[in-house]
Amino acid sequence: MKILHTADWHIGKKLHKHDLFADFELFIDWLCQLITEEEIALLLISGDIFDLANPSSDARKQYYQALIKLQKLDCKIVATGGNHDSPAMLDAPKEILRELDISIIGGLPEKLEDTIIPVFNAEEKVELVIAAIPFLRDADLRSANEGITYEDRIEAIRNGIEHTFKNAAEICQDQFPDVPAIAMGHLFAAGIETSDSERDIQIGNQAAFSASQFGNFFNYVALGHIHKPQRVSAEIPVFYSGSPIPLSFSERKDDKRILILDSANSWEPKSVNVPNFRKLLRITGDLNEIEFKLNTLEDHDHLDHLIEVDLLEEQYDAQKIYALDVLVNSFNKPGYEIVKQRAEFKNKLKGTAELYAQSQQLQDLKPTDVFSELITTHDYDEATKNEIWSAFNEILEEIHQSDNTAE
Repeated sequence: MKILHTADWHIGKKLHKHDLFADFELFIDWLCQLITEEEIALLLISGDIFDLANPSSDARKQYYQALIKLQKLDCKIVATGGNHDSPAMLDAPKEILRELDISIIGGLPEKLEDTIIPVFNAEEKVELVIAAIPFLRDADLRSANEGITYEDRIEAIRNGIEHTFKNAAEICQDQFPDVPAIAMGHLFAAGIETSDSERDIQIGNQAAFSASQFGNFFNYVALGHIHKPQRVSAEIPVFYSGSPIPLSFSERKDDKRILILDSANSWEPKSVNVPNFRKLLRITGDLNEIEFKLNTLEDHDHLDHLIEVDLLEEQYDAQKIYALDVLVNSFNKPGYEIVKQRAEFKNKLKGTAELYAQSQQLQDLKPTDVFSELITTHDYDEATKNEIWSAFNEILEEIHQSDNTAE
């Protein structure tokens, strides 16, 4: 059986207020063609299907249109919810989708057995079993009485993740002995490389899960959440497929990919690069260098390339900030769009602190950055500081997971 692993679609994502609907549409068309060519029998989508818990009507429409295109290919689909997704929203149509051979596990069910999905071959025999574990929220992993200290809460979450996968493995083994098994997960594994576009999860990523805790039962673990494709060190093949399209400028140099497994040959996946539908460019330098680089951009016939402009100068000069604004506002090269500009001066003049604060853009700051600055102004001991950070991260996760999230 040939299996395709992907994750982190983030339908509805906006990059500096620029919609990525066209990028995703091209990806789905390419994916459908690949599934046909490779004769894929099973498609795994490991979480973060949407970018917002309460996606727009356009994002929902694109999601269902993608499922319709994929379902026509005679390919079973198993998808799980991620930390960006609303479990209730994903689970709502699952009974209808199940009739189309599409299995959706938006949130952890009351019975773990409901995450175990058998996959049948042409002879109606179970050829493979999937433990489709969605993103595990704190409520899934620990009770209110568990963990009195910061370290206790972190340990409770790690143990909760480990026990969930261990129990899923036992169910697979009991119900489907001698049948190969794949686990799906959406989590932060220790020792991996991140980008700027992932949200911190599970106490601000402090409860990083060691891949060795997956054990050695599963033949393959298909992970989501981290957007940079990579292998995780473990006894068994554990992989992040990464996001199929760049979701931040920190990912502009990543080779986006999907992973294909052939259970008849090996559980080591084959990496297939996703075409680059649109480039993300970061242009840096002084004013003259930026102007030259903008004027010498090459023509292309892809989606509009998006540009971040970073002005780097030695001395502060308000006239240069104004000149940058004029340059950006007058830029009008077909096939390109400047979506962000910044100005940075190496030698800050005394008395210009307010001007620097004005030049800093709010979208450059993360809530954790702001809170970190605030907490350094207080003289807390280490234990108290950890407790405050723990409370802050839990509140932040609750905000991100709210069904009322919207732009």
